Amino acid sequence: MSFTLAIVGRPNVGKSTLFNRLVGKRLALVDDQPGVTRDLREGQGRLGDLRFIVVDSAGLEMVEDDSLQGRMRRLTERAVEEADVCLFVIDARAGVTAADEYFADILRRRARHVILAANKAEGKAGESGALEGYALGLGEPLRISAEHGEGMDDLYRALVPLAERFEAENVQQVPATDVDVTDADGAEDWRPSAQKPLQLAVIGRPNAGKSTLINKILGEDRLLTGPEAGITRDSISVTTEFMGTPMRIFDTAGMRKKARVVEKVEKLSVADGLRAVRFAEVVVVLLDVGIPFEQQDLRIADFAETEGRAVVVAANKWDLEDDKPEKLKELREAFERLLPQLRGAPLVTVSARTGKGLDRLHNAILKAHEVWNRRITTAKLNQWLGAMTEAHPPPAPGGRRIRLRYMTQIKTRPPAFVVMATHTDKLPDAYARYLVNGLRQDFDMPGTPIRLNFRDQGVKNPYRHKADKISQSGALSKHKQRQKPKGS
Repeated sequence: MSFTLAIVGRPNVGKSTLFNRLVGKRLALVDDQPGVTRDLREGQGRLGDLRFIVVDSAGLEMVEDDSLQGRMRRLTERAVEEADVCLFVIDARAGVTAADEYFADILRRRARHVILAANKAEGKAGESGALEGYALGLGEPLRISAEHGEGMDDLYRALVPLAERFEAENVQQVPATDVDVTDADGAEDWRPSAQKPLQLAVIGRPNAGKSTLINKILGEDRLLTGPEAGITRDSISVTTEFMGTPMRIFDTAGMRKKARVVEKVEKLSVADGLRAVRFAEVVVVLLDVGIPFEQQDLRIADFAETEGRAVVVAANKWDLEDDKPEKLKELREAFERLLPQLRGAPLVTVSARTGKGLDRLHNAILKAHEVWNRRITTAKLNQWLGAMTEAHPPPAPGGRRIRLRYMTQIKTRPPAFVVMATHTDKLPDAYARYLVNGLRQDFDMPGTPIRLNFRDQGVKNPYRHKADKISQSGALSKHKQRQKPKGS
């Protein structure tokens, strides 16, 4: 990604439709009702051979108070200041409005580069409105149609000269997962750096305090918060340093139970939150300590584990709890009982409002990330496998002993292992869980997903070729002895 392009303009001029056109996917929420986009939304834009970060912003409102609209306006102004290029979108069919003139003045003062686009300009209906754009003093308006893809070549030509100026900036990192284990150098390249920040997704039910928590980490009101449940609709990401660790943090829309996801907008939000999990390395499942581990919390955590992401569970609003020792005991017991697949995963208590417990959360995230990247040598694994099978031998279905012959690690992020064995189709799930739990305990891998696969080796001996050579050597020796003349 060579630069950041922020799409701005008043509500319902087609910003999200244009965003989806540029990213090539239905990432931003689109609806006929104005104001569907409430937070910033980032995606990987593509236009010809240009690659860039594109930001879909909330509609600019002529409001300056502390209402939801006022906070949306301040959030969009922040995006304007941070973007390399602002694409100011007006509605060609409606023509230039007083709001457009007001926001054009803001862009002239705050934006680094502005491109004016008159959307919905297809046909004669938008011709006069597009011409009115000249009066905004932002240069020649580009006539486009985000819905039909018209005018994208003109936008490309306007962006090309700017792209070269931002070639080395704002590279969005996509985390690598299911990485093959090799003996090559660079085993420590996974450690977070400014070039490769740790990818973190914060997920949970609506109003659990996700945006408040991230704002506290950032030290500023970067994300919209408020008493209205479900303020965040899209998943958004911000890059920061959390206690010295470079991180890219995804805030996601609250995920409700499926039966309650009835509006089109909310259905898209749930899918967007699940998508954020796939782009993360570590997932923080944020609970409301007052109503923890409801069915939806369990489904969210299970989804993160299924996707192979390291998981940290954080109980928020801890400052409101009276009997903290007893409540912590209840949380740990419920966690072990309801999420056995995440046995040993970090469980920390935090207060997003006061910031207490953020140090514990930071340490838990780093620990989970380190375990997610853990490598274990083949020698240690086979020594461990021998001890495990000696302590608790595999069963012998039908009188045939299952033999676990050899074990090695084949992947990291998350750790994945393969065991060469006989009669793998007869190996019970309980024994596989026994081995996984042993790996967690003996190699200090709590919580992270562990993939353990068994491959049937039949009755083949890995040293059979050596045995054959010995056998052939012995047979040759006997043959020579038989060929010797009598009396020699």
